[in-house]
Amino acid sequence: MSQSKIALYYRFAPLSDPEAVRLWQHALASSLGLTGRIIVSPQGINGTVGGPIAAVKQYVKTTRSYTPFQGMEVKWSDGSEQDFPRLTVKVRPELVAFGAPDEVTVTAEGVQDTGVHLKPQELHELMEDREREGRPVVFFDGRNAVEATIGRFKDAVVPDTTTTRDFLTELDSGKYDHLKDQPVVTYCTGGIRCEVLSALMKHRGFEEVYQLDGGIVRYGEAFGDAGHWEGSLYVFDERMHTEFTPDAVTIGRCSRCQSPTSELRNCSDPSCQTLTVLCAECAAATPDRVCTVCQERAA
Repeated sequence: MSQSKIALYYRFAPLSDPEAVRLWQHALASSLGLTGRIIVSPQGINGTVGGPIAAVKQYVKTTRSYTPFQGMEVKWSDGSEQDFPRLTVKVRPELVAFGAPDEVTVTAEGVQDTGVHLKPQELHELMEDREREGRPVVFFDGRNAVEATIGRFKDAVVPDTTTTRDFLTELDSGKYDHLKDQPVVTYCTGGIRCEVLSALMKHRGFEEVYQLDGGIVRYGEAFGDAGHWEGSLYVFDERMHTEFTPDAVTIGRCSRCQSPTSELRNCSDPSCQTLTVLCAECAAATPDRVCTVCQERAA
């Protein structure tokens, strides 16, 4: 049996005909027997695909051969096409749906006016430098809040977000204005959301903004569970979460019984994408459970 892998990647680059790129990407991935999710937009490409490693490598090589996608960074993890129900390739107005397409400028060099990129070791160096100055680094989670319930950087600020669009409301609310003169490091799964989030924060007066280059994935590759990350990492496939080492702590708590768990479950409404932290026992006991978002809508 051939070895399988999952590739997580993105590339910000202006695309004049996203629909043509979508058709090409669907044909390419299909021909190689890959499954996963690919988003194409006028701002570039973002995807997660899985399958036999030779096929995934061919997909990456061919995609990188397209001039706007040259230099596209790829993060690899264990998994296969079985971790995705099917292949979907869609065109969206934004590569990440912050609801601010006119506020983000993308050139051939990527998103403009982002926070300073920090590699994992550079993050540790910055933390040491700012600690000596008496200005400790503030971690700012760039993911949806439920993802942070099972894993996050220690003492991170976790905005009250259900979807990525909620970040604009959060940033404009004033509740984080006290951080505008502090060293803030944004982080997310693979780095893509922070490309936009860090720029939005700078546009709103945050003076010293950084972003974790390669996201939590790269940090976990470098330090495992021996650094400042704790817990599990939510992933966008049927695994739902992964851990960097067997030493990972379980910080998530079941929303019903409060027992330790990293399990995330979908709402029973197939049209709803809201996730809930729910242990196996409580999930089995409530097969028709409805998330709080759907409950509020029905009220």
